[in-house]
Amino acid sequence: MSGPLGTIASAAPAIAMLGCFACVAGGAVLIVRQRNYFKGALMLVMAAVLLGNVLIWTM
Repeated sequence: MSGPLGTIASAAPAIAMLGCFACVAGGAVLIVRQRNYFKGALMLVMAAVLLGNVLIWTM
């Protein structure tokens, strides 16, 4: 792909990994501070799904 869509497509995995790191950090904070285990666990699951997507995209 070339042009603006190619640039976005090449940046998408990096943006997704930043989101993955943010979800891991946010989920860990929610669990450690004992605020809301359920939302923290969901954020960790979402981070795992994002990581899986990035792995698939880079194959």
